[in-house]
Amino acid sequence: MTTKKLRAAAVSFLNAWPLTEGLDRSERIELVKAEPSACAAMLEGGEVDLALVSVAALTKGQYDIVPGMAIGADGPVQTVVLAGEQSPAIWDEVFLDTASRTSHVLAKLVLDGMGVHPTYTPAPAMDGLARAKGTKGALVIGDRAFDVRANQVLDLGREWNKLSGLPMIFALWAARPGTVSPEDVQELTRAAQHGLGMRTELAQRFAAQKGGDPERYRRYLTQRIRYGLGPYELLGLEAFLDRAARKGFLPPMKLRFVDDVVKTRRVRRQVSLDTALSKGASGERLDADEAELLDENASVLDLGLAADARRRALHPDGVVTYIVSRNVNYTNVCTTACHFCAFYRPRGHGEAYVLSREQLTKKIDETVALGGIEILLQGGLHPELGIEYYEDLFRWVKQKWPMINLHALSPEEIWHIARTSELSLDATMDRLIASGLDSIPGGGAEVLDDEVRRRIAPLKCSTDEWLTVMRAAHQHGLRSTATLMFGVGEEARHRVAHLMRLRELQDETKGFTAFICWPFQPENTRLQPGDGSAQAYLRTNALSRLVLDNPPTPRASWVTMGGGVAQASLHMGCNDFGSVMIEENVVSAAGTTFQMDSEEVERHITDAGFKAARRNMKYEIVPGGARA
Repeated sequence: MTTKKLRAAAVSFLNAWPLTEGLDRSERIELVKAEPSACAAMLEGGEVDLALVSVAALTKGQYDIVPGMAIGADGPVQTVVLAGEQSPAIWDEVFLDTASRTSHVLAKLVLDGMGVHPTYTPAPAMDGLARAKGTKGALVIGDRAFDVRANQVLDLGREWNKLSGLPMIFALWAARPGTVSPEDVQELTRAAQHGLGMRTELAQRFAAQKGGDPERYRRYLTQRIRYGLGPYELLGLEAFLDRAARKGFLPPMKLRFVDDVVKTRRVRRQVSLDTALSKGASGERLDADEAELLDENASVLDLGLAADARRRALHPDGVVTYIVSRNVNYTNVCTTACHFCAFYRPRGHGEAYVLSREQLTKKIDETVALGGIEILLQGGLHPELGIEYYEDLFRWVKQKWPMINLHALSPEEIWHIARTSELSLDATMDRLIASGLDSIPGGGAEVLDDEVRRRIAPLKCSTDEWLTVMRAAHQHGLRSTATLMFGVGEEARHRVAHLMRLRELQDETKGFTAFICWPFQPENTRLQPGDGSAQAYLRTNALSRLVLDNPPTPRASWVTMGGGVAQASLHMGCNDFGSVMIEENVVSAAGTTFQMDSEEVERHITDAGFKAARRNMKYEIVPGGARA
């Protein structure tokens, strides 16, 4: 029995090739290619179930957006331009390329932002350009825009970025409700992953067909066009739709995603609670259904007993480790403005800072004097700090304190550095490692589910982007921790999905050393808290020990929960007490101020019935670090 193919249409322009490469040979998808307006018409008319369409097409019906993939730009795009003989400031008529309604709206928004209000006349692209004489201009989009020659050329990708400070999304996959399955999404994702790895070959193929310089097309595909649809891109999309609606250029609309719909369709299979607990305690791998059942229905006592059994099997010696380190936040300037963060300050704020070398010297000298062997160096996403800043800083730290492990830069920071420095992730990682980076923390994960991330931190990197950085770090030989911040209104399915994604990556790379969870601290933030109680913390820790079977070390978070709860967590799966945090700024900004020195940490461990041992970042006990 053969499965009926999903009918799909896709934009025929070069920028769509990486998303559609191989789909013409797909066993699941029957693909036709056309201009954006034709794709939209086919989707609206029911001729296809799925289409790669310009975003304005979303206003023509109720459609489900395929997550993660889009065609966009975060600056100049080259292939969406306004052109004419004279300055746009004096244009009294603009001929609109009939191929894309989205570009029509974008042209109107840009010119409106410039205070220019011409008459708009539909016209075929090159016909419009030929008529763009004197005080007239023309919109040209797609591959034909490569050949535009005019006295005045306005790149609308660049102009939108200047106007909004955000990326522009031109096209995405949209489906008629209920037609796209998770398997179809996987097929589209596989095609995109394959095509994005072939952009050089695709540029050469395009040049052979159309003429021109293949290197120019390669730069276009790799440097101009963005193919992700993460929180940052979604913010740009929502800003475009909102601004267009307020100006009356588009009707208001609400975005709906395929994954949101699929999740509501999922029917959990019948699972025995006792069986799931037994499997987890014995180290047998739990699936998502079993993990969700435990999260929602197991008592905290039963979860704790199962996790403790697993801990004792993995660590029968009763040793609980800790490290002496200092959290140094080199800057609090950040552009992501996460709703849960009380620490960041925007650039120009009276409390914004970047630490001087003198300030850093004082902090690191104090750390070494107290027996510290590690600096946790993290900050915000500062828009003016490029990779050269971090290279200079890391070299300086390693030259001055060669004994210090430089545990620095969350995946979010590394993603930001690569993007703002216009470097590949691999090149960024190579340069950071060469300058002294030893390992990376797991910050910025929060909840690895884009449904949650879009709500609590819309400007942060997506789940896939966070995991991509971690994968690259592990492949470059760096070890890292993994984290979860819960209590932000997420559901059990979100927490379990988070743990499953960490487990999958650990299966692949073996690069995680530890797992740390903590509840959201709501004071001085803009986010309403969920359940951040001690009971919720202990449940989450215990569940993580059962799900993460491959196994990173679960770490007690006394910094957020206090010593007593941290001690209890040692009997519910944890076998590390974390760091003697000589300094901590992020959690304390949200009102939590627990503090301990080495003696207090060791006392808490021994009073809980365990042996204390001081470790390094690799979770190796340091010479003289074991206590009887």
